[in-house]
Amino acid sequence: MIKVKAFTFNPSFYENTYVLYDDTSECIVVDPGCFFDSEYQEIDSFIQSSKLKVVKLIDTHCHVDHVLGNAHIKRKYKVPLFIHKFEIELLIAVKAYSELYGFKGYEESTVDGYLQEGDKVEFGESTLDVLFVPGHSPGHIALYHSKENFVVSGDVLFDGSIGRTDLPGGNYSQLIDSIKMKLLTLNDEVVVYPGHGPSTTIRKERNSNPFLN
Repeated sequence: MIKVKAFTFNPSFYENTYVLYDDTSECIVVDPGCFFDSEYQEIDSFIQSSKLKVVKLIDTHCHVDHVLGNAHIKRKYKVPLFIHKFEIELLIAVKAYSELYGFKGYEESTVDGYLQEGDKVEFGESTLDVLFVPGHSPGHIALYHSKENFVVSGDVLFDGSIGRTDLPGGNYSQLIDSIKMKLLTLNDEVVVYPGHGPSTTIRKERNSNPFLN
């Protein structure tokens, strides 16, 4: 059974960082938005007190608020970083503009591997399916587990909303297509863990999301 621990980091962005782990105590970190020492301490304390072993770091996409903690997680837990190859330019660009958002001293991170549609993310006894869901950004991915009915959606689908498309690489039509073809085709009971805000379900968004009706 996979457990999902959510952290909300950063008073500017209120970004959701996720630690996914199973009964083997292996875990992955998804979208580390931690940047300040207190935030590092919060996620590290949970990992250590839960006796977890971090084995992978994954960015669903590479906007500044989702990659701030990459360097810390990579350095502390000595794990590889995976993104979609279409996100590499966005990741490189973060260094140039991060200080404008108040993140002085942002550290760049090297990418160790790429994920694409159809790939599997494995940890412990668990396997997640990689879904390619561009539109908010060029190489956005989501992580889906069919048996346990959840998807980590990043900034694609939110409770009552969708990802913004006015940032570099955004495309509104592409985003709507990604949601309708990749996410709304999932089981009604699937829980959506988004990059910001509370969790929701596919049923709720299919029936009431104003951007999808």
